[in-house]
Amino acid sequence: MAFRLAGQPGTVNDHFRDALCDVFTGMGLDPLSPSLVGTPDRFLRALAEFTGGYDLDPGEILGRTFPVERSGYPISVTNIPFTSVCEHHLLPFSGLAMISYIPSEGAEVVGLSKLPRLLDIYARRLQTQEQITKQVTTALDKHLDIDGAACILGSEHGCLANRGARKPGAMMVTGSFTGVYENPEVRRDLLAMLGGPSAYR
Repeated sequence: MAFRLAGQPGTVNDHFRDALCDVFTGMGLDPLSPSLVGTPDRFLRALAEFTGGYDLDPGEILGRTFPVERSGYPISVTNIPFTSVCEHHLLPFSGLAMISYIPSEGAEVVGLSKLPRLLDIYARRLQTQEQITKQVTTALDKHLDIDGAACILGSEHGCLANRGARKPGAMMVTGSFTGVYENPEVRRDLLAMLGGPSAYR
């Protein structure tokens, strides 16, 4: 369930606001200063936006299908931008995704926009990149009549770029492959066609 600003006194949101004000006070800052007085609400609105995926159902997104003359061949969408929030540090990570599936012969397919929408359902949560990658292929396997699914994510993590090791520009790449895509030859064909990361060939 996504976090929402209720905007009424005495709600759980007041506790979040008070906690953030306590953080500012602990840093020696005045939470009632003109520059900070509205920051707790802005932060909570941003958090609600970043975690809106908890309220969305992948089955509903993938539930509307339509017939095609030819099926049984790869359907892929590449260069899908996404942003998520690391559940360990509450810092964003952003990058590009490739999602592919192979409908079973004679099976219906989903509309083009449904693959990016499916990604957003899982990206708009407190997450790890590894988990998003697997959740996407699991949802495709569960809700569609397919022979295999693939998802590759590449992103830059704020927790690696801006703190700790401080390596801006370093990219994390993760992949999940199911069904026929677990066959190395099929996977190589897909990645060669899409120009995918050499690490997965």
